[in-house]
This record gives sequence, structure tokens and C-alpha cells, in this order.
Amino acid sequence: MKNSSLWIRTAIIVVITLIGIYLVFGPRGSVSGEDFTWSGIKENLAQNINLGLDLRGGSHLVMRVKTEKYLKDLTENNQTAALLAAQEAQLPVSDASYIAENGNYQVTLNVTDPSKNDEIIEAVRKKVDFSVWNQSTSGNSIIWTLPNQAQKLLKEQATDQAMKIIDGRINAFGVKEPLLQRQGASDSGQILLQMPGVDDPERIKKLIGAESRLALMKIVSPPNPSPVQTYPTKEAAEQSIAGAPNRRVMVYADRDEMPTANQQNPPDKPKQFVVVETPAVVDGSELRDAQAVSRTGNDSDYQISFSFKPGGAQKFGEWTGKNIGNYMAVVLNDEVKSAAYIKSQIFDSGEISGRFSKTTAEDLALTLKSGALPAEIEYQEERTVGPSLGADSIESGVEASIGGLVLVILFMLFYYRGAGVNAVIALLLNLLLTIGGLIVLDSTLTLPGIAGLILGIGMAVDSNVLIFERIREELRAGFDVRKAIDLGFDRAFITIIDTHITTIISSIILYLYGSGPIRGFAVTLILGLLINLFSAVFVSRTIFMWLLERNPNMKKLSV
Repeated sequence: MKNSSLWIRTAIIVVITLIGIYLVFGPRGSVSGEDFTWSGIKENLAQNINLGLDLRGGSHLVMRVKTEKYLKDLTENNQTAALLAAQEAQLPVSDASYIAENGNYQVTLNVTDPSKNDEIIEAVRKKVDFSVWNQSTSGNSIIWTLPNQAQKLLKEQATDQAMKIIDGRINAFGVKEPLLQRQGASDSGQILLQMPGVDDPERIKKLIGAESRLALMKIVSPPNPSPVQTYPTKEAAEQSIAGAPNRRVMVYADRDEMPTANQQNPPDKPKQFVVVETPAVVDGSELRDAQAVSRTGNDSDYQISFSFKPGGAQKFGEWTGKNIGNYMAVVLNDEVKSAAYIKSQIFDSGEISGRFSKTTAEDLALTLKSGALPAEIEYQEERTVGPSLGADSIESGVEASIGGLVLVILFMLFYYRGAGVNAVIALLLNLLLTIGGLIVLDSTLTLPGIAGLILGIGMAVDSNVLIFERIREELRAGFDVRKAIDLGFDRAFITIIDTHITTIISSIILYLYGSGPIRGFAVTLILGLLINLFSAVFVSRTIFMWLLERNPNMKKLSV
């Protein structure tokens, strides 16, 4: 029975070891003969492990969401929406104004009949979200003021929204293992982004800061398939909307004038302006998908097709059904990119036409899918870690790890003699499986992570020292070799568990409250400790069991 148990333990160790070797050194994808050469093995190792910014090189960006601009835009939009809500209800409101500066955000409606204040407030409440604003009245004015606590809350929400959008854009771009987190005070709007291995940081910056505010709006133009009503100047367009607060003037970008494949720049042409109705029929928040599509197979002739979520498709379908014969504007970032004549009811899709390049179209489609940033992004700090510096860090880390490992091995062999070989085998297996665990978890290895590996080596040796010293004590107490080994492992196990649990709890706290590099250190250390329970206890004991199996009457133990 004992022999059967020993073979089962050995099979478990062999299988786990082979899995670890494959995870760390094995090829990914197709296998070739080069994968089993020394250079191929090193290349596989480099591909299998995710290296952090400090090891691989890349870009380090600190950006800030302009939360003050976000609150200003929110205040201005609420002012327009409040005025429209009161006018649609045909209530006595003369005009509206707002203040958005120096931390003061206020919307004011001027009324001609204060006795209707309650009706006006109720009409506005149905259309505008003033739930976190303080409301008051003064003479012929109804005033909404944004308190400091609400300002802080909204700034935090804007930062969270920006982080989600940036995360979506970066992940879709294909940056592997980016670090994205807040920095500074919760309402400062600061965001830290690290992108290992990025060789085109400028494109990433453009992608992050790119606006993607899509809206479909009605164009104010004669309802027939004649050319869209345009104006040669902004002033002329503004004169046409006097007294109509729900209309806006926008630049009309005629996509037929985009450069062809043989032109470097579009021909000079005076700007044109169109008038659109607000609010938008549907906006980018209703998008389900957006894709870059080639019309002719030419890399300079792409367009963006998009589709709506069910709610947006329903609204779009109802509106187009009522506006057959009118023009619809596809508005991107407050510029009319194209105008469509509505011939029939449309529900769930549309397109932004134009001779976009392949890269531009793909980036635009990506930003549309990820959504519009709540406010502009400004860059406060930018650092680039070159691949050569990362290589130097790897070399230093590897040298430190190997140096520590060699010293530990020499000490164990010198001090514990034959049993030291047992400890060395368990130690190397611990290192192999820890790296394999990082690969399985798709975790990123950084310099602090290498420090965690070195500390794990020390903890693994500590476990063997506890076991071996306990075996020595049992031998001095007069027990035979077999009994001394059994008692040594059994009695040291409690101490090993105790030290490992306390260290793991500390590492979990580091992981929960630490930043990226600290969390990398914690993950590596936790993995090393958990694996050590297998390597220093299970594997080491199995080796002793094999020694006893080969020599059942062993009188002395080299320990």
C-alpha cells in the first residue's frame, strides 16, 4: 500500500512539473524545431511572460479630465433644457442664464408671473435632472445651484466614466496588460496610464483624447429632394434662427470634397453652414456597434457604418417615419459630416460617408463604440521607458535572482549536505511553478515582482530549514530515521502553515490597497507561498520517502 501511495505522489509531482515546464518554456501556436533550441526556448520564455513597463519599456502617461469643463457644459445644457421645458409647457418664462466659473455653477430662469413658479418647477423637473442641485426662488427668478459636495460627486463620476472609456479604447487597440488607475485626490480628475511595449504612443494619445460625439439631427431645409439649405456665413445662418432656441448652426463638411487617392489635400472651398434642430433624435449613447468598411477596396476610401441598440432603433424609426421628405444630419463632434434625404422609414442602422483612410476609419469606429469622453483630456506628464532600459532592468533582476539562488543553494548543500539536495530540488520547482502560475493568471511581471520571487526563494528555504532542524532534533532524541522524518514534517508543518498564512494575509492587504507595482509584488509572493506548501512539504517528503523505500533499514541521514 505504501509503495502504491509513493507512486501516486511521484506521478502527481511529475505531471505538475511537466505542466510547469510547458507553461514557462513551451511554444505558443505552431511548433517547430527551433522552439527546442536554446534561443527558441529563451524566445518562448519572453513571449509567455507578460513584462511590465519597467522591464519591457513603453509609455507612462498622467492625464487629467477637465472636470471644470464638464460641469460648465452640464450647467449650460441644463439651462437650455430648462428653458425649452418651460416654453414647451407654454409657461411664462422670459429667458434663462447660467454661471459657470470659479467653482460656482448656477442656472436661472426669469419668469414674468411668479404665481406660476410651482408649475414651471414641475415642468422643468420632468425634463431636466436637477436632483443634486439646490433650488431657490428670488423675486422673478427660479435658481438652481450646484453645491460643493455635488460638484465633487459629479467630478468623480466624470473621472470614472472617462476611465471606462479609455480602458475600452486601449483594450480594443490591443495594448497588452495596461495599467489604468486614478491618481491624486478622488475629484482631481487625474488618471495614470502605463502601456508596456507601445511603440506608437502618439497614436494612443490621439485615440484616448479623440472626441466621438455622434448625433443624428434634423436639418432645417425645404422638405424635398433639392440640395440641402446651406448658408455661406455663420452670421447668415444665425439670422435665420432668430427666436428659435431649439435650433443650432453647424459647419457642413461636404464629404464629396475629401481628397481622392491622387490628391494630398482637398481643394480649398469656403465653409458652408446648416441649421439643425435640437435635441438630437438619437446620440452616440444609443450605438450598439460601429465598423470601418471599405467601399472600393482602396485604403483611402473607407466609411463608418453603425447600428443602434433596440431603444435607439425604436426612436430613430419613429422619427424617420414622421419625417419622410426631410433631411437628416449625421453630426460628429458638432460638425455635420453628411446629410441624408429620408425616403422611407429607417430603424437600426446608418453610415458616415467620406474618403477616410483605413487607420482613421478604424480609430473613429473604435472611439464611437467606446463612447464619448465626458470632457476633454489634458496630459500633465509623459515618460517613455526605452526597450534598452527595460532590458537592463531584466538583466539586473535576473542577475539578482540567480545570485540569490546560487548563494542559497550553496548554503543548503554545505549546511545540510545530502538533505540539501532535497531542498534544492524543491526550491527550483517552486521557482518554476511560481513563474508558471504568473503565466496562467496572465499577470504582469515587474521589478517588484522579481523582488517577490527572490523573497519567495527565502521563504521556501525557511520552510526546509524548519523541517530539517526538526528532523535533527528528533534524531538527537533517539528516534530512528523513518520516525524522525515523519515527526519532523508533522511537527514543522504547523509552524510553516502559521508563517505562510500571516504572510499571505499581509500580501492580500498589499494587493487590495496597493498600486500596480505593489500589487505585482503581492501576487508573486502569494503564488510563491502557496506553491511552497506543495514543493517544500509534499515534494520534499516524497523524496525522503523514496530514500527510505530504497533503504528501509537506513541508520543515518545526511542532514
